[in-house]
Formats: sequence, C-alpha cells, structure tokens
Amino acid sequence: MKIDPLLNYMSKYVSLTEEEKAYLDSKIVLRKYLKGQYLVQQGDICKYECYVVSGCTKTSYVDDLGQEHIIMFSIEDWWTSDMASFINQSPADFNIQFLENTELIAISHDVIEDLYKHVPKLERFFRQVVEKAFIASQKRVVRNLSMTAKDRYLFFKEQYPEIEQRIPQYMVASYLGITKEFLSKIKSQLIMDQ
Repeated sequence: MKIDPLLNYMSKYVSLTEEEKAYLDSKIVLRKYLKGQYLVQQGDICKYECYVVSGCTKTSYVDDLGQEHIIMFSIEDWWTSDMASFINQSPADFNIQFLENTELIAISHDVIEDLYKHVPKLERFFRQVVEKAFIASQKRVVRNLSMTAKDRYLFFKEQYPEIEQRIPQYMVASYLGITKEFLSKIKSQLIMDQ
C-alpha cells in the first residue's frame, strides 16, 4: 500500500481493519515536491493536511516588512499544514516551503470529511494529532517567553538533532527568534564552556 508509512504512524493511536486501510488508501494522494516549491503561500487556501513520508518543510510567516519568521519544521513522520486555513478553507497565514525534495501523503479537505464519515475512528485519530500539535505549540510559546536564547537553542538541539543537521543556521536562528550572528555567539560560547 502506498500509505504504509502513514499506517505505521496511525497504529500508535488507532487500529484499522484491512477494509478501513484499503478505503483510506483509495482516498489519499501521494505527492512529490521539489526543494524550493511551496505547499501553500500566505493568502492562498491550504488544500491539504499532509503527512511527511520523506523530506523536510518549513512553515513561516512573512511580516509587512518582509521579515520571515519560521514557526516550525516538519520532517519524516510529522504533519504539516496551515491548520486554520485547511479547517476553515480560508486564506493561509503561513507559507509552507519544501527545504528538500519531499514526498507527502496529502489528504484534501473534502476527503478528510469523507473519511470521518466512513471510518469514524479516523476522526478520533486526527483529534489526537491536533491535540498533540496544540500542546507542542503552547509549550513552545512558554519556552519562548521564559527561556534564554541559549536555553532555547539547547532545547532545540536536544529535541530535534536531526533537523539542525538538515537546515541552514539562519533558519535555526529565525525559528529561535534570534539573529544568525547571535546564534553564532551562542555556539561559540558553548564550545568555550566545554
């Protein structure tokens, strides 16, 4: 099945019958994107909720001054979407760009509603995924408000070691809410402290 990676992920939350797996497989789309392409851009409607099979994405917001603020990264076994745009079918607040050639399992808005009707346990599954994402988002807000830039970097490095190796340092700095120069100072200080 083209959705085996997704089924492995889902098995942590729900148990699907072979019939339910086949129905899910018939409804979703496997999509491939090249590095630099976008899943969605600010102002467009986000058409898909996506599970990352391989590759890496960044979700960012560009402010009125043209400054990019990176909100999150997504790698294998993670989800990516502009949730508000996807759920409400309203203009997106975020850009989702591919940082590597990426393969996704894409579920459209219409399909997800159909899946909820035909495989009710998927509604429970997606609720749990969204709850987990919401909790992670709230914890990130608390870290950004209460931790020093150095401690935020150390947390990022510890929690997501595979991401730091795959993205440019200026993107790590943007995610942490600091300049790349300040990130360089933090890294130099950490080397000196060893």
